[in-house]
Amino acid sequence: MLVDPRLVRHVVATTGLPATDATRVIEDVLAFHHETVEAYVRRRHSELKLRGAKNADIFTVLRDELADHLVAAPDLSERQLRRMIYG
Repeated sequence: MLVDPRLVRHVVATTGLPATDATRVIEDVLAFHHETVEAYVRRRHSELKLRGAKNADIFTVLRDELADHLVAAPDLSERQLRRMIYG
C-alpha cells in the first residue's frame, strides 16, 4: 500500500514519530478502513455471536455501527464514475 508522503510528513511533524513508524501507523489505519461493508458485517456478526448476542440485537448494533463507520469504497467502473459526475 502506497502511503502519501505528505501524510507521512504531517504525522511526523504532529506526533514526533520517526518516518518509518509514522508510515507503519498510517498503513495500519488504512488497512483497517479498507474493509468492505460485506466483510465488516460478516466479521462483526461473528464477533458478536461469539459474545452470545442474538441476531435481533446484532442487526441493531450493525446498523448503528455502520452509520458511523468508514468502509472501503466499492470498485467503481469508469462508467459508474462518469454517471456520478454527469448524471
